[in-house]
Amino acid sequence: MSDPVGKLPSELDQLPDRDTEETAEWAASLDAVAQAAGTRRAEYLLRRTLQHAEAAGLALPKLLETDYVNTIPTAAEPEFPGDEAMEARITAWNRWNAAAMVTRGSKYGVGGHIATFASAAWLYETGFQHFFRGKEADGSGDQLYIQGHASPGIYARAFLDGRISEQQLDLFRQESGGNGLPSYPHPRRLPWLWEFPTVSMGLGPLSAIYQARFNRYLHNRSIKDTANSHVWAFLGDGEMDEPESTAALALASREQLDNLTFVINCNLQRLDGPVRANFRVVQELEAQFRGAGWNVIKSLWGSAWDELFQLDTTGALVRRLREVPDAQFQTYATRDVAYIRQHFFGANAELVQLAGVLSDAKIIECFHTSRGGHEPRKVYAAYKAALEHKGAPTVILAQTVKGYTLGAGFESKNANHQMKKLTVDEFKSMRDKLDLPIPDSAFVDGQVPYGHPGADSPEVRYLNERRAALGGPAPARKVEHVALPAPADRSFAPLLKGSGKQEMATTMAFVRLVKDLMRDKETGKRWVPIVPDEARTFGMESLFPSAGIYSPLGQTYDPVDRDQLMYYKEAKDGQILNEGITEAGAMADFIAACTSYATHGEPMIPFYIFYSMFGWQRTADQMWQLADQLGKGFIVGATAGRTTLTGEGLQHADGHSHLIASTNPASLNYDPAFAFEIAVIVKDGLRRMYGEQPEDVFYYLTVYNEPKVQPAMPEGVEEGIIKGLYRFNTAADLAEAAPATDAPKIQLMASGTAIHWILEAQKLLAAEWNVAADVWSATSWGELRRDALECDEALLRGEVRTPYVTRALEGAQGPVLAVSDWMRQVPDQISQWVEQDYTSLGTDGFGLSDTREGARRHFGVDAQSIVVAALAQLARRGEVPASSVKEARERYGL
Repeated sequence: MSDPVGKLPSELDQLPDRDTEETAEWAASLDAVAQAAGTRRAEYLLRRTLQHAEAAGLALPKLLETDYVNTIPTAAEPEFPGDEAMEARITAWNRWNAAAMVTRGSKYGVGGHIATFASAAWLYETGFQHFFRGKEADGSGDQLYIQGHASPGIYARAFLDGRISEQQLDLFRQESGGNGLPSYPHPRRLPWLWEFPTVSMGLGPLSAIYQARFNRYLHNRSIKDTANSHVWAFLGDGEMDEPESTAALALASREQLDNLTFVINCNLQRLDGPVRANFRVVQELEAQFRGAGWNVIKSLWGSAWDELFQLDTTGALVRRLREVPDAQFQTYATRDVAYIRQHFFGANAELVQLAGVLSDAKIIECFHTSRGGHEPRKVYAAYKAALEHKGAPTVILAQTVKGYTLGAGFESKNANHQMKKLTVDEFKSMRDKLDLPIPDSAFVDGQVPYGHPGADSPEVRYLNERRAALGGPAPARKVEHVALPAPADRSFAPLLKGSGKQEMATTMAFVRLVKDLMRDKETGKRWVPIVPDEARTFGMESLFPSAGIYSPLGQTYDPVDRDQLMYYKEAKDGQILNEGITEAGAMADFIAACTSYATHGEPMIPFYIFYSMFGWQRTADQMWQLADQLGKGFIVGATAGRTTLTGEGLQHADGHSHLIASTNPASLNYDPAFAFEIAVIVKDGLRRMYGEQPEDVFYYLTVYNEPKVQPAMPEGVEEGIIKGLYRFNTAADLAEAAPATDAPKIQLMASGTAIHWILEAQKLLAAEWNVAADVWSATSWGELRRDALECDEALLRGEVRTPYVTRALEGAQGPVLAVSDWMRQVPDQISQWVEQDYTSLGTDGFGLSDTREGARRHFGVDAQSIVVAALAQLARRGEVPASSVKEARERYGL
């Protein structure tokens, strides 16, 4: 058999063919089928052969796309174990109350979303009745990532089981009084119910993958048995457009996370219109997930379609379903039967013949409402298959109608995401469709009533019995505080005593401290080092052989550096999470570790270290997610500042991460200058986050890659380090060239590596200009501001308090000049509470490639520039001659 003209070479051409005659016979057979039965039959046989090969375990590439039908045929569906009629009534009450709470709230202008839960109700209810495990069994249960816009349905269910009152339903999106319900899943706002914030689209799917991975991490390190915990992520098909939604699909399949299920509600609509107007999003998602190695289950069609598929003896219906774009199918869901007969079935003679035996009612049922996501039997079958599948994560693509049961005004309408209420007549129509016993008299003054069958009703008893069998209510967040013992002081001692004559960067100081803390007998195993493929940059390679890099497979190869002391060691019980080049993935890991104290009752101490430029700037939304989820841990921005990472240039030069961090109320931001400051801050952080009275905060520390001699800690500065400011030395402490006692005074204040610039400037001012400068270390501009804001708030309540920064500087003579390797806005955060004249220097603008000295001269923050700025400040006050400023500028080449 000759090759087709123009055939491109393939990888098969590179493999030896041991039996060319057999190969030719297979090809000839395929040609014969195509000629005798048509190309469609040939295609069918090939697809079935490939499916059979895949099922038999043959190492062939998988089919990326299957027909637009249910993965589980009706005949293969397992027996449904529940009371369908009872569960339908429970779901009806929840549908009603979800719509009622949003509609009632609309009169206050607070809005809400109705259509999402209406489409996904059975996806949730089937899980709550039969699959989702609560925390009262083993303390972990399942982890549920609820789609943010579906929150009204979850509140409605909590109302039915007695966990939420009618008054709270009426305070949906009205939280300021203290008893309202947050708009979306916000653990910080409703910490007994919500575990995971999900409404910032794309972060839910990403976090769910890393949560499932972290569950395995805890299990493999023998910290918590999580074998029975399953992660369920409920997502929208439109949400899958977010890059984060699919960023870690390969990780999930690579690590065989069969403890993870994605449930994607494919109602074919996003906020403004169709998700894939001219295409088919279900088929696209199937190919994407199957290509990434996931198990894919499609639940597309309801039982009303069974008759149609049985009549489709030629495959014409299946082929037609594969070619109709989503936007057209949405149109079918809103049009009359004549339109459907003409535009769908009229495509070819085979379909016309098929439609001829279908009643109008059957066609309307199929095209308007009958979807796999609306039938508990089909949802149950998909969920059961997902749990039984081993060796890979599962995604369930469930097709639904957005706005289902809300009436013709809502169902499949492009604008239904923005529609916030139903009219009384629409509610009455919905009531009749759901068969709820709500009389017309309950609609008082046009107000829609809430509905409840009664605390002792069969529905509530059934609901509670099912939840009891599954381990208690869900969703639920449960915290039983376990205080961690403080590490031994010996771990902190080396940093407190300084480095002697040896130079050491603060990045290395932090890594050395953590390495010692990881040896602590009580808490060492709870440290979780997280790094996105830059461990060697931060001097962390010494942790590789001792702590090991986590891999569920262990180390299946002989590492190239095995004969070296600090070789690359992977282990099934490894402690380090080295995520590759993904700050988003590392941050998702960090969130899972930071919240393990609540999710699993096991407090962990994660530290996530990264290039400071690529932390807050790239993943600030996840930092907000971390705060919402009440996470605890240490974020470390290494190679910090705009002038310390020489040569890397604009996109690596961070002068603003502290400014971004200051917008997050849960973040305690520190910019330590010395190694001893790091020791004090970390020790206090462990107390505040993991001690007897834990706070729901996390820490952001910036450390530098500039080696310097580290001094020993002066006496009595611990409080100042924690509060954000202390005097490091005075002009009188200078060993040489101390200024005269009547010399002009100035206070030099700096954070981070800038402390070394002002120490040099202090000496120049004394020796060359007879100016007495005291040096202050501002360990946290943010904490100084936080304290001052609290004092301002107290004043509104009639309580007079003086901010710490004001008290610390009380009596300090002369003006204040603040300097940092950050934008001036960072130190300027405290200016209004400093009683002295206050100015600042910083690194505003884009970074650039140069030497450190060159970059600092460019930004005007080197020692000589500081001297000129200090003299200018004093000259404006008349304390030094104006000519001194000009002279200094010329002397230093400025």
